[in-house]
Amino acid sequence: MADLKGKVAFIGIGEVPTGRHADKAAIFHAIESAKLAIRDAGINKDEIDYVMPTASLYSPAFNTELVTCRVVEELGLKNCKKNVQVFSGGSSSSNALLLASTLITTGAAKTILFVHTDRLGTGVNLQQGIDLFSTAGISAEWEVPFGQHYSSIAALATTRYKYETGCTDEELSAVCVSNRKWAELNPHAFFRKPLTIEEVMNSKMLSTPLKAKQSNMLFDGGAAFLLTSAERARDITDTPVYVLGESGIVTHFVYSQEPDISRFGWAKAGKEAFQQAGLTPQDIDVAEIYDSYPIYQIIGLEELGFCGRGEAGKLFLSGDTWPGGKLPCTTNGGMLSQGHTGAGGAVALMVEAVRQLMGKAGERQVKAAKYAVETATGGTYMDSQVTILGNQIP
Repeated sequence: MADLKGKVAFIGIGEVPTGRHADKAAIFHAIESAKLAIRDAGINKDEIDYVMPTASLYSPAFNTELVTCRVVEELGLKNCKKNVQVFSGGSSSSNALLLASTLITTGAAKTILFVHTDRLGTGVNLQQGIDLFSTAGISAEWEVPFGQHYSSIAALATTRYKYETGCTDEELSAVCVSNRKWAELNPHAFFRKPLTIEEVMNSKMLSTPLKAKQSNMLFDGGAAFLLTSAERARDITDTPVYVLGESGIVTHFVYSQEPDISRFGWAKAGKEAFQQAGLTPQDIDVAEIYDSYPIYQIIGLEELGFCGRGEAGKLFLSGDTWPGGKLPCTTNGGMLSQGHTGAGGAVALMVEAVRQLMGKAGERQVKAAKYAVETATGGTYMDSQVTILGNQIP
């Protein structure tokens, strides 16, 4: 992996509230998020010379507009040299960060705008949304004909993990409660009503053993971030956030070909990212762990080395991951409470990691946060991406 430690920095972030915004076009969410990021950085928009829109899933026609430079025109960028879409499902933000960092360190770009937008809450009807997220990225030849879908995939991982570790339904439900605790403090989250373990466990069965309240829901939303070299960043903002480590591994396409459905590649990717950063899990102040279903937060924390196998559920159950806890985890509420916006689920986590390290998280600000880890994955959890960020360089 390329050594990116301390060479590239975030200088601005922007995000619109997740929800159902039937009166707003998807381009509104993209442009509003981008404007907020530009304002946050305090730069002239014409300093942006590279735009990276990731894919919008609700409409192929609208996504083509993103590919063919609509964001550049809507923002009125006068010095943009490239507009290139980067998309790998839920890991799009991590892969875009790596590509953008490489472009910046080689001098091919100076200031890169990454932007995501989607309308999965109101841009498609309920059945279209269900169909899209039942089969997208799942083998049409070997798995879809036999009833495989994303909830059954999560159920398989959950069942195997419970069998191997003795993880309880209460511990799985506690992940949802932990995320909701953070969402209650997040004005951009859709679900802000308090949630109890009993409510999660008493919700209807979705895919055995998963309950309905252990699943994400689809919404509209958008987010953006700006990147530049670390040297330029220090002249632009008082709160640059540096890329310290970045690694990933692709393990499969067809879910049945994943060697271990309760581990994936998190340990390998995490080890490489931490080595690049010169940090250990004990140095991390905030963990933004991908959470389309609760099992993936549990697996993520364990495989990254925050606790032993079978112990993460107890961290969520004890409140260690809640606001004020020892290991603040998924502090925007994640896809389980802020809401799932397609590729934007992990984009929101990356933006939240930067927000925390910039000290701009409001009521949910983790005190004196210096270092954060963020994870992402796409498709049928086909890849494991790990990013280490910091507001100082160790």
